[in-house]
Amino acid sequence: MVIMEESSTHELDRIDRNMLRALQKDGRIANADLAKLVNVSPATCHRRTQRLLDKGFITSVRAEVAPAAVGLGALVMVGVVLDRSTPESFAEFETAVDAMKEVLDCNLVAGDFDYLLKLRVRDMAGFNLLHGRQLITLPGVRQIRTFFVLKEVKDNAPLSF
Repeated sequence: MVIMEESSTHELDRIDRNMLRALQKDGRIANADLAKLVNVSPATCHRRTQRLLDKGFITSVRAEVAPAAVGLGALVMVGVVLDRSTPESFAEFETAVDAMKEVLDCNLVAGDFDYLLKLRVRDMAGFNLLHGRQLITLPGVRQIRTFFVLKEVKDNAPLSF
């Protein structure tokens, strides 16, 4: 369950917040079970869940796949510095990165890098191929700094609100 951060939280009452917390823990919870958990009728629960979807508080419902189980055991963080800081160079870079299936997250950041990428690959050899064939050829890239994740301590934690 992905919760939208930009929606105004003043639209949420205690029941909505409890529903969102429960759905973050288990997006597959049955409507009847969710209704019991938040102490409303199933019909009310269904109506509220639909409203949370329609208003953008819930942006998607999806399964979390175990990366190692599908042969993508290496997590890599990549800091990227572009040669220019213009809206056009950012747009061109973002379009190219969006097309890369290995990139899980791409964030424009302040600090030492322009972008921070989160990638999943099979192993270091797989990253080496990706680096040589795609990363260094991305539009406007001046510098890349790579960080191999040794241990995932906390990943995709539920939002606290």
